[in-house]
Amino acid sequence: MKLILLGPPGAGKGTVAANVEVLGRCHHISTGELFRQHLRDNSPLGREVRSYMEAGELVPDELTVRLVEARIVQEDGSIEDFVLDGFPRTIPQAEALDELLERHGTEIAAVILLEVDDEEIVKRLSGRLVCADCGQVYNLESSPPKQAGVCDSCSGELRRRADDSEATVRQRLAGYHSQTEPLIDYYGRRGLVLTVDSSGSPARTQANVGVALADLIDRRPDLARS
Repeated sequence: MKLILLGPPGAGKGTVAANVEVLGRCHHISTGELFRQHLRDNSPLGREVRSYMEAGELVPDELTVRLVEARIVQEDGSIEDFVLDGFPRTIPQAEALDELLERHGTEIAAVILLEVDDEEIVKRLSGRLVCADCGQVYNLESSPPKQAGVCDSCSGELRRRADDSEATVRQRLAGYHSQTEPLIDYYGRRGLVLTVDSSGSPARTQANVGVALADLIDRRPDLARS
């Protein structure tokens, strides 16, 4: 299946995508990590990305689409099954993705929309801590570390991200709503949006996603064979 994952910051997109990958449905592709990998490798695409960043400019949609294409198109020209996390972010990106997939004879199967109330997101992110060494994420309320300020996995220092202050979280949410609502409408008109309640625990969200995908396969048995 070719899936897209949408949801506000803190909705649990990374966790859901990783779980879908573990279940063997498709590969989790985080476009944020994709950018970072190309920058680390100093690849030709990475150098193009860096030139825009160093000039203080936004990376153009066309370059972002080329990064995604380089990742998902295999040597034989087929496209691997994926769950995209962080892309598309705009209607032009969504249209370009559709054109790319159409050229390769495939299409998006569904868009999983993780739905969480804004106040719950503020509560989650304001209490989030991240290990400076291994990147493990904790939450002071729902998943605190065993020892305050210390990572359970590697004993690294836990830090609060600068963009997890309440004011910054609310600003990010406003940006998310302005960007994402047009995408929800774009895919919703084609009946592709699966709305999943992500307001509960991570385990509950995973269960809700599993039910949504099972229902999708019941309606589209061809997806189980793809």
